[in-house]
Amino acid sequence: MQVLAEDVRLDPVWRRAEPYMRARKNDVHIPLSFQWCRRLLAKHPEADAEICLLAILLHDIGWFAIDMDEIVAQGFRSENFLTSDVRYRHEAEGVRLAREVLADCGYGDNVIGAVCEIIDGHDTRPEPHHLNDRIVRDADKLWRYEVAGIAVAVDWFGITPSAYADQIEGELARFETEAGRAMAEAELAITRDRLMLHVI
Repeated sequence: MQVLAEDVRLDPVWRRAEPYMRARKNDVHIPLSFQWCRRLLAKHPEADAEICLLAILLHDIGWFAIDMDEIVAQGFRSENFLTSDVRYRHEAEGVRLAREVLADCGYGDNVIGAVCEIIDGHDTRPEPHHLNDRIVRDADKLWRYEVAGIAVAVDWFGITPSAYADQIEGELARFETEAGRAMAEAELAITRDRLMLHVI
């Protein structure tokens, strides 16, 4: 994809947040989710692109504050992993760190508040607040349907690529936007073909 003007404006945020991305493969997850967010924004020009892009860039940096063994044990392999304590903790830590990052980069209270409202509960809140929230939540999910997302997630969940592909196919109804669901379906078909999941 081409480098857009808003991406260049966000370079200071990327650089300031970079140390927090060296946990839980967020240095893969976040850039891929950022690109999905851009694609969703193209389908929803009425959304606030700045808020969405900042939120997706910073949404998971809170995992930095949690031990990886604890993340895997509670956040992916426990019976109720979607409501585990580490899920709530990474959101709270994400809000704390995002406030620091955004303030250091010169953003005002209005932007910081809007971004942190999305980060707080992006994994655990049953319903989205608004369109910006829906776009970020979908961008956060879409990377799972790529080859890279499946390659990372199978280690977290301890299952095969084929089993994980079946799992996320069953989660398509959880997408918040029609565009997100359509993108996920199309990407999963490509991924199944590339990974030869009809065979292995």
